[in-house]
Formats: sequence, structure tokens, C-alpha cells
Amino acid sequence: MNHAVLLISCADQPGIVAGVADFVFRHRGNIVAAEQYTDHADGTFFQRVEFELDQLDLARDQIEPAFAEVAERFAMHMQLRFTDDAARVGILVSKQPHCLDDLLARWRTGELGPAQIPVVISNHPDHEAAVHHAGAAYSFLPVGSTTRAEQEEQLLRVLARHRVDVVVLARYMQVLSPRVLATYPNGIINIHHSFLPAFLGGRPYHQAHARGVKLIGATAHYATEELDEGPIIDQDVARVSHRDSVEDLARRGRDLERVVLARALRAHLQHRVLTHRNKTVVFE
Repeated sequence: MNHAVLLISCADQPGIVAGVADFVFRHRGNIVAAEQYTDHADGTFFQRVEFELDQLDLARDQIEPAFAEVAERFAMHMQLRFTDDAARVGILVSKQPHCLDDLLARWRTGELGPAQIPVVISNHPDHEAAVHHAGAAYSFLPVGSTTRAEQEEQLLRVLARHRVDVVVLARYMQVLSPRVLATYPNGIINIHHSFLPAFLGGRPYHQAHARGVKLIGATAHYATEELDEGPIIDQDVARVSHRDSVEDLARRGRDLERVVLARALRAHLQHRVLTHRNKTVVFE
């Protein structure tokens, strides 16, 4: 596909949809998908418009300046993206391989859409062979209580060297500093079990089993300085019962984490996510 995507947010008011559609029409574009949503709690309008570029009378670098008049008229916050731009995804992982293996497999089969995975970074050496087999570089950056700042400096250098656009924490069990988070605003996607904050700390499935939970889940969200409190992109749950052991809960939880993280990354790569305060609007 050779399409442009406009992601728009502004105060809800008459004429927004007509103004955007008229802009595309006047420049000989053809809208192939359009979705919108109004948050009536604070009166904010959101829209995603995807249109063909083949007959457009504007070059790619001319679209945003030409759209400026429409954006100013409605005081819009606007992002312009292109569906054939392959984002460069850097994956961070610790010991558990299930999310990493799943993302690498989906990448190799094209399920993530136009994306590249140039590098995987880990604080353990375990995944080097699998990553190299998939065709990505592997960077082993161990971290200790006295080397955290130095390790993060190395991490940022590796991400910059590989020109990474978006970072995925595929069960990376280290807390990132504000400096790293600020380098990729709304560009670091994390996955965790949805017991948080009910079951904090280690061994969450043991805690859940002891409490006899009936639902387990997984949450993918943008990482922020508020640990595990960033805007949620995707979630899912599975019913469990007293018959499930701790091992059963953990296995089913890993299955959920794989699927939820992949869906969240795919939505981000396909330019379907708009953030608003600490929430997201995710267009289907």
C-alpha cells in the first residue's frame, strides 16, 4: 500500500470531518478508511483518515504544509504518517523468551506490517542464537546495582546506532530511567500481567492461585515514569478456576502476553493509536 494517514485531535466542533475530507478531495486524494470518536467527557474529537497517494497532486513533504490551514482553522493537533514507512523496532528482554520469540516469528512472517527489527538488547546472554537466526543484531548489556546508569548509557547508544523508532519491553525486568523514557515519548511499549496492582512483587501467579482468582489477564501500555501506569493500548483476559495450578496460570498468562503485546505493537505500527492524557484512542 502507498497511503498517507492523518491522526487528528482537537476540540469537537462543526465542520471538522467536512474540512478534512474536502482537503483530500481538492488534492485528488481518495479516502480509503476514516474513523472518528468524540470524548464527550471533555469534548475532544479524534479522527484517523487514511487516503491514497497515487493520484495526489502533492508530494509527501508538501502534505503537512498544505494541511496547515485546515489544522489552524480547527486548532488541531495533527500527525502525518505513511503506511509504507517501516518503523525500526528495538526489543528489550530479560530471561523469559516467550514474547521475544513470538514477535520475531510474527516479524519474519510479515504479521506486524511494515517494520524492521534491527536489534534486540538483553541484560542476559540467553537469546543470542535465536535473535541471530531471525536476522537481528543482539546486544548483551548486563546490569548490576552499581552499573545501572552506565548500562543505560550503553543502551541508549545501541538504540541510537540502530536508529530505533519504537522500543518494546518484551518482559524486560528492569525499570527504565526518566532519561530513557523521555527519549521515546509514547514510543516504549510494555507488557505485564493484569494482576497489577493487586499482586505486586514477585511470584504473582502464586499470589493469584492462593487467592483463588477467576480471571487472569495481560496489559500492554506505553511506559511512563509512573511504573505500569501508562496509557493502555490493549488488554485481554482468560477465565480460570480452582482446577488450574500455578503452572497452568503462568502458562495461560504467557499466552495472553504474547497476543496482547503483538496486537498493541501492530496497532502502533499501523498508526492507529492516539494518546490523550493518560488514555488512548485505538482505532480498529
